[in-house]
Formats: sequence, C-alpha cells, structure tokens
Amino acid sequence: MPVTSTAITPATGIEYTGLHGPDLPDPAVARDLRAALESHGVVVCREAHISDADLVALSRLLGDVVVAPHGGDATHPEVSAITRDPAKSELAAYREGTFFWHIDGANDAVPQKATLLTAHEVAEDGGDTEFANTYAAYDALPQDEKDAIADLRVVHSFTAAQLLTTPEPSARQRAAWAQVPSREHPLVWTRRNGRKSLLIGATTDHVVGMGDDESRALLNRLLEWAAQPRFTLRHAWRRGDLVIWDNTGMLHRALPYQPTSRRLLHRTTLVGDEAVA
Repeated sequence: MPVTSTAITPATGIEYTGLHGPDLPDPAVARDLRAALESHGVVVCREAHISDADLVALSRLLGDVVVAPHGGDATHPEVSAITRDPAKSELAAYREGTFFWHIDGANDAVPQKATLLTAHEVAEDGGDTEFANTYAAYDALPQDEKDAIADLRVVHSFTAAQLLTTPEPSARQRAAWAQVPSREHPLVWTRRNGRKSLLIGATTDHVVGMGDDESRALLNRLLEWAAQPRFTLRHAWRRGDLVIWDNTGMLHRALPYQPTSRRLLHRTTLVGDEAVA
C-alpha cells in the first residue's frame, strides 16, 4: 500500500495511511515524522498496529525517551498503559483528570517534548482524543491582548487539576496531591525559535499578583479561546492507530468514557529539551 498524507485541519494535524508497525522505526521515516510534527503539531498514522518494541524504537529515533516512574510495562518500562481498568494500570484512578484540557509535565521546569499513543482497544462510547493548538491560538489573539498578557506568570499545580474531578477532597487526598510540587511559569511560552504559545489548561492555579476572581476569569477566557473549533482537532480512535503530538504546543484531553470501558492505549513520552521561558 502506498504511503499517503493528508492535512486534517488548516491549523493542526496531518494523517498518514500506509505506514505500518515494522516500517516506523526507520531513520528516514522518523525524520519525516519529526518534520511533520513540527509543521502540524499532531501526526496520525492510521491503523499502523505498532508493537511495543517498535513503539520504543521509533520513540528513540525521535528523541530521548522517558522511563515511566509508575506503571510502566515490565518488558518495556518506557511504555505506559492508558486505561481506567485498575487491573491494567496502577494509575487508572487518575485517568478521569485527563478529561480536561492539559499538557503533560506542566509542573516541571522542562515539560515533555512529545507523546506517542497507540490504540490496542477502543471505547465503545466516548474516548476520542481532542487537541487544541496553542501556537495558533496565541498567534490569533488581538495585539492588545498579547501585550496585556506578555509578562504575566501563572502557578501550575497538580492540586488544581485534581480539584476538577474531586472538588471536595479528603485531607488524605490533599496531602497526596501536595507531594507534587507546584511550578511558576510564564503565561506565554517563547521558544528558542521565536514561536509563542499559551501555557494554560487544567493545572493552572492562579495568575501571580492577580486577585482570585480576575485570575480565574482570565485563565478560563484564554482556555475557551484556545478550544475554539478553528484551533482544535478531534481524533476518533481505531484499533492500531498511532498518534504523535507536540506536547509543548498542543493541549489535549480525552472525551469521557466509562470506567468499565475496554479502551486501552499504550504511550511513550519524549524527554523535554527546552525549559519554559
């Protein structure tokens, strides 16, 4: 089958067909995927059916790979199972938090560079993944809005994200969440290459130096702006799909699916290579 590629939306995403598991961990293919990722933010390889070994090999061609600190596969510790089934992942209880827009590693000085996710089983209902392009969202802001937020800083916390799913936590839950340190970042992330994006999402706790109501109103408004249809892409999973995205410039979220769902995805993550500045 020939390899074809098609842009998904004007702002975000490119879809490949004809690329299959053993074809993917190849330096030339990885080079093309890396270029597509930089240009489009989200890369979809339809029904690639990539094995865990090939997923890790491809990931290593794209960058340094994170070894999962919790819940990694016994044979391939770089691979994490994404599921709501506690029998398949010790982190299943936290997956409801992924129903809200976020980037991975927002509490870190250097967030993860990119994520690779492949579908082993798909949900009978729900479970699509959405992406929001925060480069495009920033670029489209009116200039006076860009000027107003240029120097603002935001505190990101694990607690802020968890409160969305558990608004009345126990003292024990709060203590567990507090083990993850908060992190202050600029609201606008300026890259080495000059590109700028909005660093927003579920982990945003408050804008430094701003009152609570004003802070929350601004953060909510920017998130609503970034989540407009013109900046977003919705991926409906098929078994075998592989999706790669730029974690630093694409918010993502899973659409809700049941705890009993068979949905099972395998993920690898690339180590970040640029601190937030």
